[in-house]
Amino acid sequence: MWNMPSKERLAGIPRLYETDDIQPEHKQIHLHFFIFGSDWFIAEYNGDDLFFGYVILNNDLINAEWGFISFQDLKEININGIEVDCENEISWKTRRANEVDEIRQANHWM
Repeated sequence: MWNMPSKERLAGIPRLYETDDIQPEHKQIHLHFFIFGSDWFIAEYNGDDLFFGYVILNNDLINAEWGFISFQDLKEININGIEVDCENEISWKTRRANEVDEIRQANHWM
């Protein structure tokens, strides 16, 4: 995996289920993983291997959804020598889901 998130970044993500009382559009997105047309936007983390976030595979906004994501599975993705990347702290600033263009478009949020 390129640009592995630091322990400090991972520690700053709310634990699983901590944001259950927050509407999806207002959940904070802390990390963005990507490869080609696939994106994983991370809102929660169990501190070990399991993330919760919004996933868009192959630019398919119709079937995009919230769900659980294995950190280990993300690390193992390799397509012809290209690995999943994580946007670094300079490029990615934590923001609400409705401020992420791809999530907003997939959910038809104005």
